[in-house]
Amino acid sequence: MSYVTLRLPFNINGDMARELLSTAWWFKIATHRVLGVARQQQILPATKIGWVNVFRSIAYEIIPNRRYADGAVTLVMSIYESCRALGIDFRSVELSDWLMFQQSELEYPAKSITLRPGYEFHITTVRYDGLISRVVVRPTVPENYKGLLDAVLTRHVKYMGRVMIRDYGVRDNQLWIRGEVHMTVPLDIYYEHMARHKRNNGKLIGGVDVNTDRINLAIIDSIGRLIDHKTFWFSETTARGFLKHRAWSIIGMRIHELLEYAYNHGVKTLFLENPEILGRLKLMWVWNGGRNHENYNYKVMIFRSTIIEKIALKAPLYSIETKYVNPRGTTNSKEHDELMRKYRLDKHTASAYLTALKGLTHQ
Repeated sequence: MSYVTLRLPFNINGDMARELLSTAWWFKIATHRVLGVARQQQILPATKIGWVNVFRSIAYEIIPNRRYADGAVTLVMSIYESCRALGIDFRSVELSDWLMFQQSELEYPAKSITLRPGYEFHITTVRYDGLISRVVVRPTVPENYKGLLDAVLTRHVKYMGRVMIRDYGVRDNQLWIRGEVHMTVPLDIYYEHMARHKRNNGKLIGGVDVNTDRINLAIIDSIGRLIDHKTFWFSETTARGFLKHRAWSIIGMRIHELLEYAYNHGVKTLFLENPEILGRLKLMWVWNGGRNHENYNYKVMIFRSTIIEKIALKAPLYSIETKYVNPRGTTNSKEHDELMRKYRLDKHTASAYLTALKGLTHQ
């Protein structure tokens, strides 16, 4: 079964902020400890159960909540699995600068980060003195999410919770936090309650090319003729100092504009470049060393893969099917250059067109 994560922002201050912040710090310390011990092992477990059995007690000594301890172990396991897939030495990675805590299993109700009626989350915390407490967070819930959250409660749908702290500080002698509650739910119930178009009678094919400042769409018919094309810009998000949260909000709007445009112009199937294996990384971690150029390329690839995955996630809301093609040759090839000249297209639109043609051939 596939899942999707909802992100619900919140702002709190005072004692509740202090408890959430201390929990995030304990979780981070526990994760570092598990990572340090795991890197010293010659052989690591092959399953999640194996990881939990070996490392749970190490995490639990620091953060005395079984679900959070397992969450720290699961996070380290995901880093290890990503390193194996990428061919990177697991012992060479370090955690980057984040503050969060999470459960590791799906359950109803989630015991440590619990959804309650009224869209409240009752969250178990580990205070600075190590004692267990409980706080109530009321995040901002968009209107279109409320029916989905109601369905989780009434149908007893299993879910998993995470709290991410985006920023914190002191104002008027009070600690404040800006953060998000993340709630992971099954993809089928998400589509059931969030779909904007239940049916799609289109017959055309779309191809998409994703870049750091735009998304290009090319629409073709069943014999490969170019019917239409359009560019969806988010170049303002590339400015230095532009807030990350605001940037992804803008990119999200452009993705919906792309899909709405494709739906209204008869696109039934949308072809995307197959995300690189880097897209498997679940959370934030970085390589050691000063390989700035390689790190830049790594960040660009992660960025593009994330947008592609978001398009694939949102497309079923418009009854548009998504499929992947091999990106080789879509940006640098003789065929790509010929399409640019023949149709007087810019290189990114030509890449989208070539992606659609590859999809048509494959289909």
